[in-house]
Order: sequence, then C-alpha cells, then structure tokens
Amino acid sequence: MVLPVNSRFLKEYKLVVIGGRGAGRSALTVQFIENRFPDDDPDYYYGNRKLCVIDEEVALIDVLDTFADEAYIAMREQYMRTGEGFLLVYSVTSRQSFEKVSTLHQEILRCKDNLNSFPMIVVANKCDLEHERMVGINEGRDLAKHLGCKFIETSAKYGVNVDEAFMNLVREIRKYNKKPQSRPKAVAAGKDQHQHSPGFCGCLVL
Repeated sequence: MVLPVNSRFLKEYKLVVIGGRGAGRSALTVQFIENRFPDDDPDYYYGNRKLCVIDEEVALIDVLDTFADEAYIAMREQYMRTGEGFLLVYSVTSRQSFEKVSTLHQEILRCKDNLNSFPMIVVANKCDLEHERMVGINEGRDLAKHLGCKFIETSAKYGVNVDEAFMNLVREIRKYNKKPQSRPKAVAAGKDQHQHSPGFCGCLVL
C-alpha cells in the first residue's frame, strides 16, 4: 500500500473491544488484526496494532481486548479510562450478552467522569448464525439508537463488516475530538447520525 503524503502526521487511536462472555470479542479482534478466524474460541486476545488509511488519513489503531470475567473488573475499568473509543459487542445468539451492552455503556460513561456521550459503536456479532439468532436486528438498532451509538452487524468467522466496525469507530472518534472540549454534561443528547462517505481505506499490520 502506498500511504498518502500526510502519513507523517500519524495519529494513534486506542480502541477497546468489550462485551459479555461468548460475544466473540476476541474473534473480532483476531479477524481485524490478522485477517483470520481463530481455530479455537479465545476468551482473551492481547491485541495488536494495525496501520490503516481511513478517508485518506493515516491511523495507527491500537486494539485492546478485554476480559469478560468479572474477576478482572479492575483491569477492564482501566481500559475504560484509557480507551478513546469502544466496540460494544454482543452475539445475536445470546440475549444475555445483548442485555449486557447497556450496563457496559453506563460503566464506560461513569469511568469517563459521567459524560453524556463518548465514541462507541454497538456491534451485533455472529450474524452468520441466523438459525441460532435470539436477538433481532431491529432490537439491536433500537438499542443503539437509545444509547446514541452507531450500529453494525458483523461475522467474525467470515469477516463480514469487521473492518468497517473498527474504521467507523475511528471516524466517530475523529468527530468527537472536533467537538468543544467543555464536557461533561455539555454534549447534546442527539448525535449526528449521517453516514460518512467511505473514502479511501486500507490497513497494514505492524
């Protein structure tokens, strides 16, 4: 890949993948970083960095996968404090993981000094398992709208919308960083929901 001239202005983005057990967080991370579906079902993936060009701007994406186990709640909260954007992942085959999303959303805002909003995307994973679906697509969209987040369905197994989920989160971070910094409680509840044009996108693993 030939990077654009402005590649010297490299910006790093710390993205956190978070969700309940069985949501497929780690599989999403592996698929994004390594372009493969893991043979096993890892509960935790240490993550890595990937160099991407998103809308003709270079982004160094640092992905952090979180533990689902409540025993690691202190580590998870540390990730919540340092993350710049969050993928709130649930499995369409698990209503329990779907119901966990709202709780995680509130925990993140609390760790961010009770902000009204922060860059997050609701990710409905395992959309390839339609015959096992327990959460409808409209339920996911409605939840995301209620939380003020974008929504996307993905399949970590087949790579469906995986890159799009991470790249769209970077776009949300960029939009958020352009807003006035006089937060918390200063961010309007209604977020701009228009779609960005995809522009030029591509990634390299570092």
